[in-house]
Amino acid sequence: MRRGPRRDERGNGLIEMAWVGLILILPLLWVVLSVSEVQRGSYGVSAAARAAARAYALAPDDSAGRRRAESVARQTLADQGAGDAPLRVLVSCTPYPRSCHRAASVITVRIDTAVTLPLLPDVLGAGTPTFRLRAAETVPIGRYRDAPAPR
Repeated sequence: MRRGPRRDERGNGLIEMAWVGLILILPLLWVVLSVSEVQRGSYGVSAAARAAARAYALAPDDSAGRRRAESVARQTLADQGAGDAPLRVLVSCTPYPRSCHRAASVITVRIDTAVTLPLLPDVLGAGTPTFRLRAAETVPIGRYRDAPAPR
């Protein structure tokens, strides 16, 4: 009973381990990169909401407040490295929804944005995969300045 020529299999374990390592490490690396990108965006949108609410409260009127809030939110996101991210700034006020700069008003600024997940291509024409982020900040009008009482 004669068998075929015997092959030397020394070193095959190292090659197999390298392939298994690549198969396991690459998805893990993608997860770490994605989580860090989402976390960076989360910090940015939280800081943007806080800064936009403060800018709105310090503005002399509602129209200037909206402009300032959007400008400050864009700048804050740019500082966090997300300057090209889509941005939506929504402002609401209670108890005076049409006049936020009256005494006893409470301003709520909501920031909606999204971060692009790294290393993922356009999938089936649906666009680059993104993760939506939202933050809100509520500020009473008197926190940063005194407002005149309604007449």
